[in-house]
Amino acid sequence: MTVEYGPLTIGDADRCAALEAELFPGDDPWPAVAFIRELESAHNHYVSARLDGELVGYAGVSRLGRKPPFEYEVHTIGVDERFQGRGIGRTLLDQLLAIADGGDVFLEVRTDNAAAISLYESVGFTVLGVRKRYYRVSGADAYTMRRVAGKEAR
Repeated sequence: MTVEYGPLTIGDADRCAALEAELFPGDDPWPAVAFIRELESAHNHYVSARLDGELVGYAGVSRLGRKPPFEYEVHTIGVDERFQGRGIGRTLLDQLLAIADGGDVFLEVRTDNAAAISLYESVGFTVLGVRKRYYRVSGADAYTMRRVAGKEAR
């Protein structure tokens, strides 16, 4: 299996929305127009994973602030369920962290998403707190996590 990584494009918005609906059905998945808006923003950076030309994963991060030192926020990471557990999500996250270039990085993750939490902790994220009912539709809680610049896991 050879996965190719590169930029996410506006042409990927419909496939991203379809994956969101499969991956996050009870948590207000993003429609295609949300991906288009995100991709059009100069401070957002989105990456893709493709297998034989098919989009199987996507991830995005946003730079926060107007002046250095910048902070970053992971907006989303999604991998087609058929291809989870093969390192695609980790590679996408590594690419986001490279874009962040040493800045502090924040994210929110469902408190019951053990696989994602484990991935984030493995690269140095720690839990800062809980956002109650963060996910509007399901009412699920989320951890706010942060990876401090220079504090990557060893």
